[in-house]
Amino acid sequence: MEKKIQNLKSIKKVRLSLKGQEKTVVFTNGCFDLLHSGHVFLFREAKKLGDVLIVAVNDDASVRKIKGPRRPIFPLREQFIDYLIPFSQETPKEIISSLLPDVLVKGGDWNMDEVVGREDVITAGGKVVLIPHFEGQSTSQILSRIIESCKKK
Repeated sequence: MEKKIQNLKSIKKVRLSLKGQEKTVVFTNGCFDLLHSGHVFLFREAKKLGDVLIVAVNDDASVRKIKGPRRPIFPLREQFIDYLIPFSQETPKEIISSLLPDVLVKGGDWNMDEVVGREDVITAGGKVVLIPHFEGQSTSQILSRIIESCKKK
């Protein structure tokens, strides 16, 4: 079995192989440093849109830059997806432009015009799908509830 955690060069080879097999590749990205039911919902719905799900996950340093010094909650590790590619850039634009997935997925808390790589995917004949937001299930909201419950003790 191939390694699930990939770098850009190796995931491009995987993508080409999958394209040759006429497999539909779905791609999404995010911090995902505290996996919760909202993320699970996003992954499940994204996986339904194709044969293979590739997830680009912000590495620990970029999570700290985006979310603050107390994050990530859990360091980057393999999760239950087909392939995982960590990235340190502010956006996954380079990965998306290189892979040109058949389906690019983001959560419904994003506006279509904010989705990085959208134009490249559409130009290549792919589509962009926004999965409805799973209300009340953001990492920030969960952390706030935890902090508040600890203050009450």
